[in-house]
Amino acid sequence: MKDGWRTMTLGEVCEIMNGGTPKTGVPEYWGGSHRWITPAEMGKRLSPYVRDTERKITDLGLRDSSARMLPPYSVILSSRAPIGHLVINTEPMATNQGCKGLIPGSQLQHKFLYYYLSSIVDLLNSIGTGTTFKELSGGRLKEVTIPVPSLSEQERIVGILDKAFECIATAQANAAKNLDNVSALFESHLQSVFADAWRTSELVTLSDLATDITDGDHLPPPKSPTGVPFITIGNIVKETRRIDFADTFTVPHSYFNALKANKKPKKGDVLYTVTGSFGIPVIVGESVEFCFQRHIGLIRPKSETNGAWLCYLLLSPQVFQQAIIGATGTAQKTVSLKVLRGFEVPKVTLKQQRATVVKLDSISRESQRLTSVYTRKRKALEAWRMSLLHQAFSGHL
Repeated sequence: MKDGWRTMTLGEVCEIMNGGTPKTGVPEYWGGSHRWITPAEMGKRLSPYVRDTERKITDLGLRDSSARMLPPYSVILSSRAPIGHLVINTEPMATNQGCKGLIPGSQLQHKFLYYYLSSIVDLLNSIGTGTTFKELSGGRLKEVTIPVPSLSEQERIVGILDKAFECIATAQANAAKNLDNVSALFESHLQSVFADAWRTSELVTLSDLATDITDGDHLPPPKSPTGVPFITIGNIVKETRRIDFADTFTVPHSYFNALKANKKPKKGDVLYTVTGSFGIPVIVGESVEFCFQRHIGLIRPKSETNGAWLCYLLLSPQVFQQAIIGATGTAQKTVSLKVLRGFEVPKVTLKQQRATVVKLDSISRESQRLTSVYTRKRKALEAWRMSLLHQAFSGHL
């Protein structure tokens, strides 16, 4: 740290205020003129500054709850679910109980405080407590230290960070746009390829192309230190359309051996997520023993159906739209086996399937290459942002 900088606690340089929520069942508390923000709304913000809020409370709601109005240019920190969202209010504003309002004292510039808190989100999470979800108490937050240079030095640092982060934000937006374009281009090719197949081929059900369509065992799997990998929806990677075995638990061989043959994946089978994040197909590319949860469907193609082509078919917008229409449920949408088996699909020759796979494989490889490039760029930009923050608050900027 530079000479002349002081180390103080947040409690010494800020007033820290808790938030509160008026009873939601009392209409007289809601729809007033007082701005009121939550961590969920803060997480949607792209700018550090917030002028208005989705919900407002009345004078009565403010009086009868623990919510308190924060003056403009306070720094609002979400202190649970999750810890670490940050905004600066430009108008008087209250918060719910999942936030802490930090009102900077005369020794602290508000944007300097905002940037400092954003640089220590990991630390703030580490000192949060709780089992269901972590929460950062006002007492612990007050004890967090902050480097305090002169106000002129704070202004200088904020000016540098503002300019740098503006450039980083532009570059990140461009990378995100490029990622979206790559995804849209690949989907456009899928749409075009299978539009021809739908137009020129006989339409059948998915069951007509498969010897089996089933899902994973419905009984809770017994875990064991060693045995056969058990995969869940979380192991189905949408971006690469691959199964990630890195983070799985294992079940005893006796459990696996007792499963029916159509619940033991084979090379060339296609797995298809049917609950929650439904509609993600992956092909089983290796002859390896594993089993899977009931939220994943298994399609075993007939000999005249190419597994890779089937995987692309299930990925196509034409099939995904059928999944959307057929999915049922409230908390989590589910594509039932009946709906899955009844998907309307084109029946094309094996020769045509193989030609389609060659074409789409080439496009897919290029799409994944570009996706990797832009993903790495976004990670590098974030690393640069964090490096600048570290330099700023260690006195090296």
